[in-house]
Amino acid sequence: MYHNTKEHPLQPQRVDHRRLNILLDRIRLEIDNGTLPSAQVSVSVNDEEYAFEAFGQATTDTRYVLQSAGRPVVAGVVWKLISDGLLDISRSVASYIPEFGSNGKDIVTVEQVLTHMGGFPLAPLAFPQMLDRDKRLEAFAKWRLTSAPGTKLEFHLTSAAWVIAELCQRVTGSPISEYLRSTLTEPLHLDSIEIGPPLAAQDNVAPFVRVGAADDNSEVYPWGPWYLARPEILAAGEPSHSMVANASDLARWYQALMHSPLWRRDVVEDALRIRVRLPIEGERGGTASVPGNIALFVAVVGDDGLSRAFLPTATGPTTFGHGGAPCQIAFGDPSTGLSFAFLTNGYPPSGYDQSRAGLNRIINIANLAADCLA
Repeated sequence: MYHNTKEHPLQPQRVDHRRLNILLDRIRLEIDNGTLPSAQVSVSVNDEEYAFEAFGQATTDTRYVLQSAGRPVVAGVVWKLISDGLLDISRSVASYIPEFGSNGKDIVTVEQVLTHMGGFPLAPLAFPQMLDRDKRLEAFAKWRLTSAPGTKLEFHLTSAAWVIAELCQRVTGSPISEYLRSTLTEPLHLDSIEIGPPLAAQDNVAPFVRVGAADDNSEVYPWGPWYLARPEILAAGEPSHSMVANASDLARWYQALMHSPLWRRDVVEDALRIRVRLPIEGERGGTASVPGNIALFVAVVGDDGLSRAFLPTATGPTTFGHGGAPCQIAFGDPSTGLSFAFLTNGYPPSGYDQSRAGLNRIINIANLAADCLA
């Protein structure tokens, strides 16, 4: 068990198995009607797993590329560094990584990077340069600001995670993939979670499968999510997208974040404090009509009654998590102890399923998960 009941008593919660079966049937429908090639789902409450099932062309041993649904794993690394007194998010990034402090970026704080307010959202780092740490640092030095730090919420699609990875290495001496494994996933027995799985370890990773209307002649967008369909790119280990896991370990990761003594409870509480309430901007970050409640590298539902990007609409205000391409989602609700993960490998040509049916699918599935408690 992760939690210390003496310090953090949890209210007893009970899963309604009839509601749980409705959730599973809803996911099964996506497979049976041919919309998705496979899926995995996991539901846990207060350290007890109530469901872990695979559908279609998958087993419970299958791992999925998490895309942006892996951001809360990276967030957990940051929260651990803060818990251990190794990282001060009020400091500038350049105070830890001097190579970063060029072209006006010397004023960017670690907190701004973690909240996607750093002003360099689409800063590039291509393959194979990303494999070489010196090349990564050279890229940092070349990056320029596209907006003043702290003024615009635009998802730093890959740039923020590369900075976080380097911060981890500066303060621990270990690459983020090794630190995650040795310090967090191994002690927690969440062995399917891995950043940048090597080619020899990708046999159980679900391949990307094109989905959509048979008469859709759209070309596959070669960047964005489809970029990671190439095994060598996945192995290169871009931290917040090139991560794999099964649904069970991802849902249990949220359980650990909510309960494990590996993290200081006051740090987790502060990490889930909403720091940014702005519309999400950017080509693939959303539209001005999609509000964002951003904490430290995770989204939070909040209490303003507005529909949020990447989270269910019918759950507690402290619920946190993230969605990911094509229509994956995972979240945890500290007020009930519920955590949930839904993973799939069915990608439309664009990589993101933002069709009416796609949005209905993920909104309905997420809310059915939130409704599993009696």
